[in-house]
Amino acid sequence: MADPQLTAPRRLSANEALSAWLEHLAHERRLSPRTLEAYGHIGRQYLSFLERHRGEPQRLADLGTVAAAELRAHLAERRSGANSCKNGPLNARSLSQTLSAIRTFHVFLDRRCGTPAPQLALVRGPRVKPSLPRPVSADQARGMLAEPALDPDAEPWEALRDVAVLSLLYGCGLRISEALGLTRADAPLLESLRITGKGGKTRMVPVLPAVRSAVDAALAAQPFPLEPSDALFRARRGGPLSARHVQATVQKLRGRLGLPASATPHALRHSFATHLLGAGADLRSIQELLGHASLSTTQKYTAVDAAHLLGAYAAAHPRA
Repeated sequence: MADPQLTAPRRLSANEALSAWLEHLAHERRLSPRTLEAYGHIGRQYLSFLERHRGEPQRLADLGTVAAAELRAHLAERRSGANSCKNGPLNARSLSQTLSAIRTFHVFLDRRCGTPAPQLALVRGPRVKPSLPRPVSADQARGMLAEPALDPDAEPWEALRDVAVLSLLYGCGLRISEALGLTRADAPLLESLRITGKGGKTRMVPVLPAVRSAVDAALAAQPFPLEPSDALFRARRGGPLSARHVQATVQKLRGRLGLPASATPHALRHSFATHLLGAGADLRSIQELLGHASLSTTQKYTAVDAAHLLGAYAAAHPRA
């Protein structure tokens, strides 16, 4: 059913329709700021192409006449990198994500603005080889948690803070944004923690004693007075800790520990899942702990665990 605000007598421009879509994603779908930024960039690139291709500014009604050939031309342009931004040409995975975002935009235009674009159903995306999560081993994870205390450039309270954040990623399977979203009111941590993840979905995550101890130590050592609503983890000058800092910290740890480039903060979350699976946890439980909307997302970890078992077999069996 069309939204009466979007089918008012005045004719919406294509950019106004794009803004309405992004508002919908932010306030109704509750997508993360990073996802909104990516969708907004894809939408602006798409509308810019249509304006150049058709030689005039686009209105809402014009978006209903987009032909399959026009969308294919836009995707070809993005693949080649012509007329693109600093990100350059797109690989197959990014191109598939671009097509998915554009289709989502047109679904919104159809349902909320009464402007379908039926030809877009004829466009197929590129074949994308599924990628597997790349976790670190249990020993590597333990090394990453121990190493911050040995950093000569960090204050003692900063080292304790970094250990606490990494402990939440590995011990609770949190995303960086979820760990950094904790507030002073959340600490001291209880035996379980209520986390609001992607799409505003909430889940309960058990908290190991070692994780509670790490967070307690970080809280006791940090030098800044905090209100209950303040971010729990603080940067050196007192502002909220950023995801970029966590990524840079792990990058330093990789160099000191000789870990591969795949050893990222998110790899600790992958390790949380694969190590639970290897210890006998069922997929449904892991899905709930990770906050995955679909079980198919969680099922990727079964392939990782199987690959680990086959690798161990090949290394140990005398006839391998």
